[in-house]
Amino acid sequence: MSLTERGIVSGIELSISCSDCVRRSTPDCEDCLVSFVLGDEPEELTLSSELAGVAGLLSSQGMIPRLKFHRLRTEG
Repeated sequence: MSLTERGIVSGIELSISCSDCVRRSTPDCEDCLVSFVLGDEPEELTLSSELAGVAGLLSSQGMIPRLKFHRLRTEG
């Protein structure tokens, strides 16, 4: 799977868990695609590659917020 600079995903489903995001409960979280789709207390968003592509296109045109997910680093 690849996420391009425009946020368009190709190949497989996109699954984002907010509990894995360093931006959770920050101003970035409030203006993120996941919060836009799921509401005030998002947990996880799963999109097919087709829907993720549409979301990427809409966000690249400023019509919806962009995905601001940034995975927590784990020690290991």
